[in-house]
This record gives sequence, structure tokens and C-alpha cells, in this order.
Amino acid sequence: MTSLIAAALYFVLLHLLVSGTALRGAIIKVTGEGAFMGLFSLASLAGLVWMGWAYGQARGAGPVYWDLGPGAKHAAMGLVLLGFLLIVPGLFTANPTSVKQEGALDKPGPAKGILRLTRHPFLWGVAIWALAHLLANGDAPSLVLFGALLVLALTGGASIDAKRRKALGPKYDAFAAQTSNLPFAAVLAGKQKLSLGEIGWWRLLLAVTIYAALLWGHPFLFGVNPLA
Repeated sequence: MTSLIAAALYFVLLHLLVSGTALRGAIIKVTGEGAFMGLFSLASLAGLVWMGWAYGQARGAGPVYWDLGPGAKHAAMGLVLLGFLLIVPGLFTANPTSVKQEGALDKPGPAKGILRLTRHPFLWGVAIWALAHLLANGDAPSLVLFGALLVLALTGGASIDAKRRKALGPKYDAFAAQTSNLPFAAVLAGKQKLSLGEIGWWRLLLAVTIYAALLWGHPFLFGVNPLA
């Protein structure tokens, strides 16, 4: 548990302090933006590997805070699917909030596809995925791992918006005004109309395929059968 807590703190602080504050700019002045992004990506990957390894070592340790029964596990599988339906289209859609994709703002109608639902589809997908795992797993190691990822995903959108507004100014303000961080908020406000066809059926099909493959492989990859 000690290693898992340390890994979670490292990963959260790396993103909140290094990526989300003025420290980022200070480091970039020394290293250059390209080198910073490379080093930050390696540091993030190392944090994920550390957390995954530590979680495997800590599994079964510590108290169990809740057990919501089979119903919660079935609901979790549905939420995970929803998470993938945000994550996969989010990864395969040009998005001004993503690194090196600011040029999308110079094209007509940058708020397209999944961005009509939320301008941070990947982060919200991760948040839903993490929440689903917390519903199904109330033990201490799961609380640390999935709780850390949930906190990062929920706070990441505001941090990215602040950095993009500072860097891109009115162009990003106009994009943000047409979209929403909170899923469906722009649609409910009448700013956007969600079109499944515009999201791309191949993206949705890919999301379902990856979900099904991971559901089938979950016992072999992670030692837990969600269908049991």
C-alpha cells in the first residue's frame, strides 16, 4: 500500500503541479517545449507503470470500505462501455484542447463530432471508467488507484482550458463558448446538436470492439472476471 500511495501521489502531483502551474513554463524555458513534452510523457508513463505494478502488489491488502453487490458490478460494465464511447472517439477526433492540435481552431466549425458533447471527451471517459471501477471495488488499493485517476480526470479539463485560453486567447474563447466541459451541457443549452453520424460510426464501432476485447481478456490481463 505504501508504494501504491506514493505512486498515486507522484502521478497526481506530476500533473497538477508540473503540468498545471507556472512551473511548466519555467521548465519549458530551460528545456524547450519539445523536450518538455517528451520528458513529461516519459514521466507520466513511468507513473502509470508504477501505479499498475503497486496496485497488483497491494491487491487484497487493507480494509474493504464498501461492497455494493452484483448490481453495482453490472452497472459498472455499462459505465465502462460509456467511458470507451467517449475515450476512443476523443482520441481520434481533432481537438484544440489536445497537444499540437491547436490548428483545428483555424478550420471552419472546430466543434465537431464528439466535441459537440464535451470538449474533453477523453478525460470524461477516463472519469467514468474510474468511477465504474470504484463502484465495483471498494477495497483500499482500488480507492487509491481509481480515486487518483478520477480526481485527475475531473480536474484536468479546467486546467487544460486555462492553459489554452492563456496561449490561444480569443480563438479558444470562441471555441469554449460553443462547447462545454460538462458532457451534454452545450447540447442541453441549445449551443450544439449531437450527431452520431458526425462522431463517426467507425469510431463508435472501434470503441465497442475494444471494450468487448478487454472484457473478454480481463481475467487474463488483470486476474479478475467482471462477468463472474
